[in-house]
Amino acid sequence: MTEHDRWILSFYRHSEISGAQFFARLAKTLPAGPIQHDLTKHFADESQHAWYWTKALDEMGLEPLKMTFAYQDQYLEAAGMPTNIMEILSLTQVFERRIISQYARHGRVKDVHPAIKATINTIMEDEKWHIHWVGEALKGLEESFGAERVRKTYEHYRQADEAVYERFVTEHEERIGHILDKQNYAF
Repeated sequence: MTEHDRWILSFYRHSEISGAQFFARLAKTLPAGPIQHDLTKHFADESQHAWYWTKALDEMGLEPLKMTFAYQDQYLEAAGMPTNIMEILSLTQVFERRIISQYARHGRVKDVHPAIKATINTIMEDEKWHIHWVGEALKGLEESFGAERVRKTYEHYRQADEAVYERFVTEHEERIGHILDKQNYAF
């Protein structure tokens, strides 16, 4: 294991902690109903994911690094502050799709440590459910916000995510390049 591996796993862990904290605060403010119900499970999952990464680091004999930023921190600068539940869920859907893509890439790397592979496989099941429930919630919000507005909002956040991810890859290519290089994949 390299310091780059330690960094990326610490980064994943920190991002999961940040997601759990955000969704927990949001769940406390929402009225009871299907969105609050599913959001409560969602933040519990994010919290559990942080534990899985902590455990994986431990299994590899590593301690997590103290991180000063999470991936999602960069969205506010790129896309602005979401102002309602539809915008929050649109941003969440974009982010969850990015995460599942990143984890899938990492899971394909040749000779990936078994603890990393097992953690990714476990987390991916939850991530699939996150994408499903948020997608269903967004469909349900089309009645209140209009289908076109929901679509445009999602697209706004998707474009912001492209910019955020491009900047992230550029800034951290030395640490994550082996994950992005398809020649390192074990197909």
